[in-house]
Amino acid sequence: MTTPPHQYRHSTNHAWVIALGHCFVFLALWSVFIKYLFPLIYSAAYGLPLASHIYWDLWPLAHLWLAWALIRQAPYQRRLAAAMSVVEIIIIVTFFARFLSDPEWTIWRTNWFINKVFVLAAFVALLYLVLAKPQYFGKR
Repeated sequence: MTTPPHQYRHSTNHAWVIALGHCFVFLALWSVFIKYLFPLIYSAAYGLPLASHIYWDLWPLAHLWLAWALIRQAPYQRRLAAAMSVVEIIIIVTFFARFLSDPEWTIWRTNWFINKVFVLAAFVALLYLVLAKPQYFGKR
């Protein structure tokens, strides 16, 4: 059996970071569907203005950048992961506090809430790795 090329050999430690990187790719794509494509398709199907249910933001792009940094193990990956995790956790917890004080369980807000639960879980896991396992962010 041959040994895989160096770029494909990862220690178990790096594998956790890379797995979370792939998780953020999935979350970014899922966010694009939930925030943009589903509302666009719905609006088109019911003759509504196309942007009437879209929640505009650029977080999916930020998540893709983070995913790329984690998967490629960019030199700044740990600092980026720490900063984005803290910012996202604060924002999502604040949004949850506001939302849950007077919830509006429409299809749009329910989709948003479910998306944010998974995004929050991913960032909590990433912040755990940043704080408790800094050695996981070293070179390959």
